[in-house]
Amino acid sequence: MKHLLSLEALPAADIAEILTLAKTLKATRGRHAEHPLKNQCWGLIFSKSSTRTRVSFEVGIRELGGDALFLSAHDIQLGRGEPIKDTARVMGRMLHGAIIRTFAQQDVEDFAHYGNIPTINALTDAEHPCQILADLFTIQEKLGTYQGKTVTFIGDGACNVPISWIWAASKLDFQLRIAAPKPFQPAPELIARAGGDIVVTDDIESAVVGSDVLYSDVWVSMGMEKETEYRLAQLAGYQINSAFLKKAAPGALAMHCLPAYRGKEITDEVMESHADTIFTQAENRLHVQKAILCWLVK
Repeated sequence: MKHLLSLEALPAADIAEILTLAKTLKATRGRHAEHPLKNQCWGLIFSKSSTRTRVSFEVGIRELGGDALFLSAHDIQLGRGEPIKDTARVMGRMLHGAIIRTFAQQDVEDFAHYGNIPTINALTDAEHPCQILADLFTIQEKLGTYQGKTVTFIGDGACNVPISWIWAASKLDFQLRIAAPKPFQPAPELIARAGGDIVVTDDIESAVVGSDVLYSDVWVSMGMEKETEYRLAQLAGYQINSAFLKKAAPGALAMHCLPAYRGKEITDEVMESHADTIFTQAENRLHVQKAILCWLVK
């Protein structure tokens, strides 16, 4: 049985297969020849709030012929302390698959083990694999390929999005640069374990030079609200703005996984001038997640 729990565990060949499927599904939206989720019901079990992830998965499941059941952790016994393995054993007898958005990576791993149904990591504190797959697909669309390109992540380099970028760079042919203050850099042991062409620096000026993609995320992730003041002070200046874009490669993309806090990690000017890329990136969550679902059940 297949799961998508992390990019760390996903082979490069499977990444390529998912992106190829996404291209076909995007081109044939509304007239799919097959509906592989027909007569299936998939559960969305969310402990963290969501806009893009929830909408894209619910729409995607329905477009593939299935039904989606949204389950907030606050509405089920999981939110009152039921062990994840007990929830999984119940859900596994009723659902055909599960999409989980939560805090601990171990919860997703345990659900897949005890539930014995295809399970997708829709975000944990450790990884955000669906987002990075959609980002790779977007770069392919906009630049023709991610191979040989340079992606520069600017901001909190130790959160789930750059960590998934690290695993993508360890398997695929592109350079990843992470520009972050020292307290917000990924652990050196993680970089060493991943391998690949990865550069970590606190020098944003050097990191952006010649980059094909400048990428940012929020400075205060969900669950870190108590650190807001400290984070805003530490990350000030680690922002995508027009001055840094001028140092990047000609035609460089500005990308953001949203929601964006304009004036902090990205300026309003850059958000608006690169809106087509950023909102295509958001749309592509639908197409890539449909591809993930097809890949899981085939």
